[in-house]
Amino acid sequence: MSADKKIPKFNGPELFDETHNESESWYAFEIMSEFVGATEKLKKITPAVSVFGSARVSEDHPYYKLTVDIAEALSNSGFSVISGGGPGLMEAVNKGASFGKGPSIGLNINLPHEQKSNDYQDISINFKYFFMRKVMFIKYASAYVVLPGGFGTLDELMEVITLIQTGKSRKIPIILVGKEFWSGLLDWLKDKIVNEGMAELKDLNLIQILEEPKEIVDAIFSHYESIGFTLTPAERKAQLYL
Repeated sequence: MSADKKIPKFNGPELFDETHNESESWYAFEIMSEFVGATEKLKKITPAVSVFGSARVSEDHPYYKLTVDIAEALSNSGFSVISGGGPGLMEAVNKGASFGKGPSIGLNINLPHEQKSNDYQDISINFKYFFMRKVMFIKYASAYVVLPGGFGTLDELMEVITLIQTGKSRKIPIILVGKEFWSGLLDWLKDKIVNEGMAELKDLNLIQILEEPKEIVDAIFSHYESIGFTLTPAERKAQLYL
């Protein structure tokens, strides 16, 4: 950097444009409002399963039909079914759940591009904040079912793995749908992350790759057969600190 150029000194809000004149700390109230509103709407939906997948998959894709079938099977088995509320496989989740007995829930995110709420939601909540939306996906989920998807889907997958690994969340089944799509990622995690000592193999033990709706439902019930779906007092307290 030349001598006549200096790093600008940060002097607070005056560096922001006129739309950011208010103190950032006031946004805490907006965040609190999202948390309270979502909690009130979702507090009676358990047991629930959060299902993820790409927003960019068309209705005529085989993944779409499979997702509808999985969500319907989960709904008819007594689960509330949660999606991101948007198009593509998120729409397929809510559509399938709406065919079943349980509620179809969409946790929508306000985005400048791509996200548009689908029409198959019994409970629909809009979020401004990604992190608050992710809290709700995990807070009420008894299982994660993850279909092929992009960065957002990977983000949700890694979030729940991290929370379980660090003891911030209870252990729940994590089911990846699509062996051809996911097996390379699991191989890489074992070969690089585990073999180089950056995680332990037991951190991946909750993850399994399954294909059919019935075996997905069976795997979730098998996990809870001896422990039940009700949170223990310790688990309930941990969920407050996600």
